[in-house]
Amino acid sequence: MANPEVEETESCVRKAVELKKELQRLVKAILDEDDYGGLQVTNEALRVLSCLKDLKLKKSHSFKGGAAGDDHLLGLPYEFRCPISGEIMTDPVVLANGQTFDRPCIQRWLDEGNRTCPQTRQVLSHTVLIPNHLVREMISQWCKEHGIELPKPIKDTDEDVVTDASRSHLNSLLEKMSSSLSDQKEAAKELRPLSPGRADTDPGLLEDLITTILNLSIHDENKRLVAENPLAIPLLIDSVRTGTIETRRNAAAALFSLSALDSNKLIIGKLGAMTPLIDLLEEGHPLAMKDVASAIFSLCILLENKRRAVHAGAVRVILRKIMENSLVDELLAILAMLSSHQDAIEEIGELGAIPCLLRIIRESTCERNKENCAAILYNICFTDRTRTREIMEEENANGTLSRLAENGTSRAKRKANGILERLNKAALIVHTA
Repeated sequence: MANPEVEETESCVRKAVELKKELQRLVKAILDEDDYGGLQVTNEALRVLSCLKDLKLKKSHSFKGGAAGDDHLLGLPYEFRCPISGEIMTDPVVLANGQTFDRPCIQRWLDEGNRTCPQTRQVLSHTVLIPNHLVREMISQWCKEHGIELPKPIKDTDEDVVTDASRSHLNSLLEKMSSSLSDQKEAAKELRPLSPGRADTDPGLLEDLITTILNLSIHDENKRLVAENPLAIPLLIDSVRTGTIETRRNAAAALFSLSALDSNKLIIGKLGAMTPLIDLLEEGHPLAMKDVASAIFSLCILLENKRRAVHAGAVRVILRKIMENSLVDELLAILAMLSSHQDAIEEIGELGAIPCLLRIIRESTCERNKENCAAILYNICFTDRTRTREIMEEENANGTLSRLAENGTSRAKRKANGILERLNKAALIVHTA
C-alpha cells in the first residue's frame, strides 16, 4: 500500500526540480536580453521564486511534523539532510563530484536526463551512485542517541540494474585486459557502453575498465562475483597507485563499494589495499580524498584491517590532514575507530594530538566531531596513562571537558565524564603519594 507521506515528499521533489529548471530558463532570458528583458519575464521569474519558497516551507513543515521524529528532528545536523529535499537521508549516496544526496532524490534527477550536480552544477564524469556508509552510520547513530527510528530507505523501482550479460562478461573482460594489446582494445570496446558519459575518443583503457568494475560493484548481487575474481581486486589496488586521478579515485570508490561485505573486507585487506589507500590519502588530491576516506573507514570496521591501517601509517597521515583542516569530519571518525588499537593510541600521543583534539572540542560547531575527539581522548586516558597529566593540565587551564560534560550530546557527555573521573582518580593518587 502506498505511503501518502512518501508520495507527497516525492511530489515535492519533482515540483522543485521542475521549478528550478524553469527559473534557470527565465534568469538566462533576463541576462541575455540587452534591455533587461520585458516586465513579463521578470514577473514570471518572481512567481517561480515564490512557488519555490512556498514549496520549501511546505517540505520544512512536513519534515518537522513527520512521524520519524517530530520536534526531535529540529536539531538534525545540516549535513544529514539531503540537499535536494531537505529531508533526513535514509540512503545517502555519493555523486561523482563527491557531493552526498539521498538516493531516491538524486536518482530521479539523473533519470530526468540531468548530467550535472544539482548543488554545484558541475558536469559529472559518470553517474554511478556510491553508498555513503560513513554518513549512513553517523545518521543512524544520531537517531539512536535521540530516540528516533530512522525511516527505511525508499526503494526506487526504476533504479538502474546491471544486466546478466554484463555480469557474465566480467571474467573474460578482465582476462582480456591483462592480455595482449589487441585483446585490451577489444575489451575496451565492450566496456565502453557500460561507462556512462565517456566519449569514444577516450584513450584510457584502464580508466574504462575501472569505471566498469565500479559500475558493477555498486549492485549487491555483484559484490561477491567481482571480489572472487582473482584479477579484480589486485587490479583495483594497483589502480589506486597509478593512472589518472579519475582512475585512482574510481578504484578507491570500487574498493569502498565492495567492502560492504565483511568477506570482501577480509579479501581486500589481505591483498594489501591499506598502504596504497593511505598513500593516496596523504597526497590529498581533492577529487579522491572522500572516496579514499570512505574506503578506509569501511575496511577498518574489520579488526584485522584496523591493525593493517595502523601499521601502514594511517594515524600519522590522518592527524596531519586534520591539523591541516582537511576532511576533518570523515578523518576524525576514522581516527576514533582506530583509537581502540593500542599502537594507534601510543602514536596519537607521541604525535602531539591531544592539544589538537581538545581545541576541536572547544572550537568546532560539529557535535559529531566533538564526540569523536572525546572518544579518542577517553581511549587515551584508559590506555596510555602517561598522557593523563597532559590532559589534566589542559583541563585545569581551559575546562574544555567540563563544558562538554555539561553541554555536549549524550555520547559526548558520557565520554567527557569518564575522562574527568579518570583525571580525578589520578589526581587523588598523586596527592596521596
